[in-house]
Amino acid sequence: MESLPAGTLAAIVGLVGGIVLGLAARLGEFCTLGAIEAAFYGEDQRRLRLWGVVLGTSIIGIFAAAALGWADPAASFYHTIGWNPLASVLGGLLFGYGMAMAGNCGFGALVRFGGGDLRSLVVVVVIGIFAFVTLSGPLAPIRVALFAQSPSEGPQGFAHLFADLSGLPPLLFALIAGGGAFTWALGHRPLRRSPRQICWGVAAGLAVVWCFVGTSLLAEYSFGEIGVEGPSFTAPLGRTILYAMTSSAGGPGFSVGVVAGVLAGAFIGSSIRHRFRWEACEDPRELGRQISGAAMMGIGGTLALGCSIGQGISAMSTLAYSAPVTLGAILLGALVGLRRLIQGFQPD
Repeated sequence: MESLPAGTLAAIVGLVGGIVLGLAARLGEFCTLGAIEAAFYGEDQRRLRLWGVVLGTSIIGIFAAAALGWADPAASFYHTIGWNPLASVLGGLLFGYGMAMAGNCGFGALVRFGGGDLRSLVVVVVIGIFAFVTLSGPLAPIRVALFAQSPSEGPQGFAHLFADLSGLPPLLFALIAGGGAFTWALGHRPLRRSPRQICWGVAAGLAVVWCFVGTSLLAEYSFGEIGVEGPSFTAPLGRTILYAMTSSAGGPGFSVGVVAGVLAGAFIGSSIRHRFRWEACEDPRELGRQISGAAMMGIGGTLALGCSIGQGISAMSTLAYSAPVTLGAILLGALVGLRRLIQGFQPD
């Protein structure tokens, strides 16, 4: 370890976690927009309930690791940056609507690109560009003026609040929350009849735990050079594009590793299922809709400090206040977007 830069070690952590997530998406059908579409328009809740398995695993795993001193979820930016509810709501709505327009979130687009869909490469690149346009580019002054960020006074999470009020360990609340997620997920008989999906849901949850444990240990090892992170796919896409263009002396970092890992995992999963095939967009209107949706996701995900995976899985796994609000806004935005698409294809 001493011979490798801390950034390279973080990239390895992200690579391993990303590979598992990419495999879970391809082999376990773990997908945000796909779950929403199937549940609300296909009368199939299995993919939506699978989120309960992922969250139950990651919540219990992360807080168990924290109790053992292996992880520090309160050191992630979901807890150290003061939560702005308005940014969560507006950013989440914009991200969700853009996700429907683009046909996938950043994570889903990476997975589809790993399966040969060249349209998704455009979505990935546009999300990354607009994330940095909002984070540090022309839109940054407007973002800072409207949604100023400041350090928090302490952990911003339900488990830590529970611990402060009751004097009991945060792990106890995490066990209750994680158990509730499992109960909701496995209370659905069709999902119980799909052990393959359940196993991949557990694997995806463990991948998130792995990322938090790995970056927590590296944060201590590097004296704070490496931040505590979980998987997310808005600003990290932009960082990956920048690294691919410019490189850096400190190594690629966690963001680049997890993005590369998802691509690799999706490619392996597509090959296993014999579903890898090149696809391109033949309809200019569809491509325009996907580009505009990707731009909305880049802006919205940056405002909300995370995407459907960053807030919906990583932040939710730390039981951050921002997670359920942002995820609810993303869901609402996606439903509005899907409804508009459906009405647009209906004959007059």
